[in-house]
Amino acid sequence: MEKLLKGHQKFKAIKFKKNKDLYLKLVKDGQHPGTLFIGCSDSRVIPGLITGSKPGELFTIQNVGNFVAPYKPDEDYHSTASAIEYAVSVLKVDDIIVCGHSHCGAIKSLYKDLDKDDDLIHTNKWLELGNEAKKVAQLVGGSEKEKLINTEKLSAIFQLENLLTYPAVKRRVDEGSLHLHVWYYKIETGEIEYYDDIKESFIPMK
Repeated sequence: MEKLLKGHQKFKAIKFKKNKDLYLKLVKDGQHPGTLFIGCSDSRVIPGLITGSKPGELFTIQNVGNFVAPYKPDEDYHSTASAIEYAVSVLKVDDIIVCGHSHCGAIKSLYKDLDKDDDLIHTNKWLELGNEAKKVAQLVGGSEKEKLINTEKLSAIFQLENLLTYPAVKRRVDEGSLHLHVWYYKIETGEIEYYDDIKESFIPMK
């Protein structure tokens, strides 16, 4: 905690002071992000840092595995779903990025038997969202490392299918006012690859 407190003091003294006019403008005019970024909760994946974004430019969702649960119109609590709805229907973002990443703990967990006790009841259920990607990766084959990488990439692609189950997302995509993207961030190199649906492969971002 002491490190965080010192970091906050440094932020106030340097970064906030340098960008004070921007923060005041964001307060006065509100937020108008152009992009919804759906990434993993992994502490090594920092959306604003890897994209060079300024405050107010990205609306972010971070959860275990950068998963998107299918649309389910009930009265339960749906954190990721509510953020998607807010970004698409209230903030009117132009783009949605689903960003997978290398060395993903959630994807590794798909290949392990986690404890089935109450301590991980929500985690085990949530990880089911990666099962389809795992099945395809296993059919493709390869080494264990290759299977993990393929699962990480395929999982991000599969989340687009779930995004399109949201009525507002589907409607705006069909209208051409909303665009969906899949990225893959390599922690070890800092590089980002994007999925080209014509070439059906991931291409390094220049």
